[in-house]
Amino acid sequence: MANLVPEGGAFYGIQLPIQTLTRTLVDPWEDDATPDDLVTVARAAEAAGLDFIGVCDHVAVPDNDYAASMRTTWYDPVATLAWLGAQTTSIHLLSVVWIAAYRHPLLTASSFGTLAHLTGDRIILGVGAGHVEAEFDALGVDYHRRGRLLDECMDAVRGAYTDTYVSHDGETYSYADVGVSPTPASRDLPIWVGGSGAAAWRRTGRRGDGYIPMGASRDQYPEIIDTIRHSADEAGRSGVGFDIGIMPGWAYIGEPPEGLPPAWLTGPPEKIAEELRADRAVGANTFHLKFRARTMEEYLEQLAAFGEQVRPLL
Repeated sequence: MANLVPEGGAFYGIQLPIQTLTRTLVDPWEDDATPDDLVTVARAAEAAGLDFIGVCDHVAVPDNDYAASMRTTWYDPVATLAWLGAQTTSIHLLSVVWIAAYRHPLLTASSFGTLAHLTGDRIILGVGAGHVEAEFDALGVDYHRRGRLLDECMDAVRGAYTDTYVSHDGETYSYADVGVSPTPASRDLPIWVGGSGAAAWRRTGRRGDGYIPMGASRDQYPEIIDTIRHSADEAGRSGVGFDIGIMPGWAYIGEPPEGLPPAWLTGPPEKIAEELRADRAVGANTFHLKFRARTMEEYLEQLAAFGEQVRPLL
């Protein structure tokens, strides 16, 4: 297991627009965007010097009150990351987050091992426990065991790459003398753990290489990092490095124009950089950025402005 962010450094990236149209994440221009537009954004992120792009994961969104703010468009992460990986050259490709309990761990190991092989080891497996109970029901997976299933899946995926043939005897999954190939070149895959509470922080320390935030505020980071470190120590992982993610508010570099969807992190590049430096000061080193825009052209301009005007100040 190994984190990606070098000591003293930082990663910056985005969850891609277009690949989901759920209301809490989408700007109006995305409704009519095309697959070609998605490629354009991915390439623009790479050109801007971003370190990763992400695709999220839902399989079957229910029609109920809990999912009322969700739409049914969620591009499949494996298919989408493979397609984007073929049309980019250096940017990391992140599942944000793969709900591991929905799939057998050997399937996850095969899919993401193949992705890593095809993309020159640019894949980051971001995983989470999931939160839509009716989706678990539709897939025949026990919602109330999702945390234990995730833990076992993480262990089994890591184990699948350790030798030509492997075995696993767990609470849910059991198999003997089977091989998964291709694998990542290092026979390891960076795994970032997503979640909003202490269970995710502890899971990161025990089993992960990084943490994907789900809206955690800056003042929570001393507790988050302490929990990750303490859990790592308990698991015999003292001294390992972690990619500690933070999710700044919706951003717009410059004076927000009329008609822009709500954004909280706005202003000149110096102001944006100052806020991100404050996030660095509390221990975060991986930034999941979110940019507002009225059109795709404006979104591309925001990516370019970050790369040209903000990142040099960090």
